[in-house]
Amino acid sequence: MFKRLTNASVRMVERLLPDAFIFCVVLTIVAFFLAMIATGQGPLAMVLHWGNGVWGLLAFSMQMALVLVLGNAFATSRPIKNFLKNIAKLAKTPLQAIMIVTFVSGIACWINWGFGLIVGALLAKELARTVKGVDYRLLIAAAYSGFVVWHNGISGSIPLQVASDLEQLTTFSQGQITELIPVSKTLFSPWNLAVVWIIILTLPFVNRAMHPDKDKVVTVDPKALVEPEEIVYVKTKDTTLAEKQENSILLSGFIVVIGVVYLGYHFYTNGFGNLSLNIVNLIFLILGIAFHKTPINYVRAINDAVRGAGGVILQFPFYAGIMGMMTGANAEGVTLAGVISQGFVSISTQRTFPLFTFWSAGIVNFFVPSGGGQWAVQGPIMMPASVALGVDPAKTAVAIAWGDAWTNMIQPFWALPALGVAGLGAKDIMGYCLMVLLYTGIIISLGLLII
Repeated sequence: MFKRLTNASVRMVERLLPDAFIFCVVLTIVAFFLAMIATGQGPLAMVLHWGNGVWGLLAFSMQMALVLVLGNAFATSRPIKNFLKNIAKLAKTPLQAIMIVTFVSGIACWINWGFGLIVGALLAKELARTVKGVDYRLLIAAAYSGFVVWHNGISGSIPLQVASDLEQLTTFSQGQITELIPVSKTLFSPWNLAVVWIIILTLPFVNRAMHPDKDKVVTVDPKALVEPEEIVYVKTKDTTLAEKQENSILLSGFIVVIGVVYLGYHFYTNGFGNLSLNIVNLIFLILGIAFHKTPINYVRAINDAVRGAGGVILQFPFYAGIMGMMTGANAEGVTLAGVISQGFVSISTQRTFPLFTFWSAGIVNFFVPSGGGQWAVQGPIMMPASVALGVDPAKTAVAIAWGDAWTNMIQPFWALPALGVAGLGAKDIMGYCLMVLLYTGIIISLGLLII
């Protein structure tokens, strides 16, 4: 029954889902008309909201691009690649391959979403080379499925923002929250960790159950997955000073040392709870330089990683424009995002508020697939409502974060890096991801209803 439902999901998505950029354009059109209906504003007002919003997330976009690029560069270093090859050797059958890549992806995405996306895709390619008969589409979908836990992991932008930006938090709560919310109450709270680890430990079995029968398996030629050989530096009498500097371990070592000293001082003076996006990025920058050993090796890794971010860079301004329309207010201050969020708030009680916050965040995420953008849209609505209903603001922030991550399973925006590594299109994996959405939605909903 489950496999038939999966097959139907795959067929439906293959027929209906266009390229990720086309999907973005369609969402722009949908948001344009929904915002006019919800707010009573005219077409010109929507055009202005869109244009004013297009470049509204540049700083955050750079942070997110660095998370992706630095995580990618770290993941492609020789120690990490060797580690992935050793993991791939554990899989002897297609079903074992699916389970292993799901589990590793979940752990890696919890550590860092950019790192997890690329590690999962690279491990999937390694498994496709070594395990015969594994479905390549499901393998990549499984690698992406671990992304569902990212926003409640160490690089989760909303939990990190409420732990570090008091001015924004106070503004969003209309002055009702006057203290930062530490990650001990969000990311590392027992109830959040319980939901995260239930998903990480059970999702491999869900993906395993979706593997097609032998006659329907889509495989890939291992020869098509062969990577170019690494450039090996050999010092000769003709080696120039420039080449010596490019391949100097000492130069990389200096940067690593000052980076480690700075991070040590930061955590000594601020504690491990103060883990902002900038600190996360610095950690992966220093690890990447250290693992690639020489400056030129790291330059090559960054250049390769940047190519994988092309889809993200293209689409981010459009999603910022969508966010502009979602938050574009009429004369009475009514916005489309506000209408959606307030609709859920109006039917909430103290017990159901975290659950409805999660569902509304999932809907908003279709139009604003950015953790920071999601927070900017819903934070000013949900945080005051949370205080008014007597709900812990930490739980509200976590619920928004879960909603943002949840519907990424059928929002192809963040799948682009993994798809770029794998050489597939969004419609190749989204049928499987739809099933992941349904399963994890049940787990997260129950978790938020019980807490």
